[in-house]
Parts: sequence; C-alpha cells; structure tokens
Amino acid sequence: MRFTKWDYIAFPFLAALLLGVGYGALRLVGFFGLGILGLVIGFIAVRMDLERDGAHSGQPTVLAEQFKARDRMSRGEKAAQDAEKASRLQPLFVAQVIAAGFVILGFGFHFLL
Repeated sequence: MRFTKWDYIAFPFLAALLLGVGYGALRLVGFFGLGILGLVIGFIAVRMDLERDGAHSGQPTVLAEQFKARDRMSRGEKAAQDAEKASRLQPLFVAQVIAAGFVILGFGFHFLL
C-alpha cells in the first residue's frame, strides 16, 4: 500500500478520532463491550471482503453470468475493475486491523482485570 500526501495529512486527525471513539466506547461499555464492538466490526469487514466480487444470491447462474461478463471485458476494462476493487479494499483492511485491536484490547483486559 502506497500512501499519498493526503494520507499523511489525514492520519493524525483520523488517529485522534479513533482514540476518541475507542476511549468513549471504553467508558460507555467497558472492556467486554469493546471486545464485542471489535467482533461486530470484524464480522462486517470480513463479510464485505468475502463479497468483494459482488453479492452472491446463492444461485449458481448469477455467479456464472458474472464470470461470463468478466471474460467478455477488454484488458483495459478488467484493469479498471481491478483498480477499483483494490481502492475499495484499502479501507476494509484498516477496518479489519481496528477490529482486531479492539478484540485483543477488549477481551484481553477484560479477562486480565
């Protein structure tokens, strides 16, 4: 992942916001609630990661049509779709890291203290 200058500018503000939200959640629900919040965020992030190619309705014909449509695309269209997918997955990775931190911090301190 390559950072742009806007990422470096926004990072301190987002880090402060994350610390504020984490502290507020900790004061509101305690360590156990922070762990549960991390599980919820993690579940949503993993579910979105699993459906990154598009929502699957459970019918094999929908998935087959998606693959056929991708085969009909030109190389430029495939590259554009892959770039769009990669740009959507970057915030998803950040959400997974935050969720893991909340789970470790919340449940770890809940059972230690």
